[in-house]
Amino acid sequence: MYLDFQQARIYLGTGGKVFDVNLPTILFLHGSGMDHRAWQLQTRWFAFHGFSVLAPDFPAHSLSTGQALSSIQAAALWVWDLIDQLQIKTVSLVGHSQGALIALEAAASQPKRVRSLSLIATGAAIPVNDQLLQLASKNKPSAVAAMLNWGFGKAYQLGCSQVPGLAPLAIAGQIMQQNPLAIDLAACQAYQNGEQAAKQITAPTQLIFGEYDRMTPLKAGRALAGVLPNLQSHTELASGHMLPVEEPAACLQLLRDFIKPLALKE
Repeated sequence: MYLDFQQARIYLGTGGKVFDVNLPTILFLHGSGMDHRAWQLQTRWFAFHGFSVLAPDFPAHSLSTGQALSSIQAAALWVWDLIDQLQIKTVSLVGHSQGALIALEAAASQPKRVRSLSLIATGAAIPVNDQLLQLASKNKPSAVAAMLNWGFGKAYQLGCSQVPGLAPLAIAGQIMQQNPLAIDLAACQAYQNGEQAAKQITAPTQLIFGEYDRMTPLKAGRALAGVLPNLQSHTELASGHMLPVEEPAACLQLLRDFIKPLALKE
């Protein structure tokens, strides 16, 4: 669905169902250069099993207009403004990579409104390789190629796909080419508040990491696990960085098992 919001037209994936504010809401936040399509399997399942889902394209990404958000803090404020615009009281936040940093910052700023927090392929910080930052600004095709090489695990480099007929590397490459990758990566590089934010989160928290993640090393995720006050689930999959795409069924199962019981308690 489309929403006129903050002088822009924002696209929000709803999993194939009309958004219903009376159902428990899950907000899915994509990573650098990506869009709502990173969450296709997960959003569709939740939308058809008693939840309302929203997977926005951040401003200036894919189907959304507007100015790209240049910091994690600005993106977290944008998330809460969006939630308020839609009159959502409480929400489950799910974020991948940069989206996980945004979810982390958002959950720390309004902890009582977060039902649950699921962070995928992240740490308290995501330092970005200086060469990649330069490529994203000056030679975007090379930056995208590097992201695809580092971001996907070995099996996907050899052409594997868990969705028959789809080529995830090609699709991700097309998405990244049209989106403000340099701004996204610079926002990740600049963010230094993750550890402090993590300590303020009261919501039940879930972590999902890839053992072979070369974008956000596993040790960064494990360090984050050590400072979260209410960590309830920590899983490491045999995958690379692009977990929602590389391991869509496994990610969905983990999210289902974690989010659904917490929503039923309300």
